[in-house]
Amino acid sequence: MTGDPANRAETPSSAGDILSSPDHTFLIQELGNERLRTSILSVQAAPDDEKLTQVQIVGAAGQHYAMMRIDHPVRIQVDGPLGDYAFAWCGQLDVRLTGSVGNGIAEGLVSGAVRIRGDAGVGAGATMSGGTLAVYGSAGDRCGAAMRGGNIFVRGNVGDECGVGALGGMIVIGGDAGERVGDAMSNVTVFMRGKAKSLADGVVEAPLRKREQLRLGLLLINASIRGDAKEFRRIVPEAMLIAEEASRGEVNPKWR
Repeated sequence: MTGDPANRAETPSSAGDILSSPDHTFLIQELGNERLRTSILSVQAAPDDEKLTQVQIVGAAGQHYAMMRIDHPVRIQVDGPLGDYAFAWCGQLDVRLTGSVGNGIAEGLVSGAVRIRGDAGVGAGATMSGGTLAVYGSAGDRCGAAMRGGNIFVRGNVGDECGVGALGGMIVIGGDAGERVGDAMSNVTVFMRGKAKSLADGVVEAPLRKREQLRLGLLLINASIRGDAKEFRRIVPEAMLIAEEASRGEVNPKWR
């Protein structure tokens, strides 16, 4: 349903997320998942990449599998919580959701950005290969599991096994992490402001060099997360650190 501005219901959106009046409004409870997906895909994309077509979703109340597999350059504003696997396997979308989400938020994300002003469950950003997932609350276990690329930002804490099996990308944690951070990950960097209960075998804390500080600072600004990059520690697979040091000609003998 395309809403007329005069008939739109007021919703408690975050003022920072509303860039302009929505061009289209859809009621998730009225349409259901499949019709909602089809309706969003039918929205004409804006000719100017700098100003995406605005789509407002009304009636979010914890629905599972909402707005999965949508590859379309529009901006979606959602007010209210969603359940499991919201925005899984999506691309090009610019999502702003005010509310918490269940498990598997943005699983398999290919491109675009998903910003959650609330908490996320287990497996946030799992298997994603590109794009940005920003959670402005906390996230559960296995955040970034098996990710292949892209960036994940969590302002609060994450649970156990963050980054387990990840093969590419970056994870930024503003708070603390649970046990076995980085288990079996490779070619992945985790930046953490707080402390981890434990790092997995083969994962180490590495120096935060100037280059990483600049990179992280830009990414924090991009994700609208306040913080000084110097406050973060860098956690990487030990093999990745050894390769870095070898390329720089550094030698760190281990004396017995």
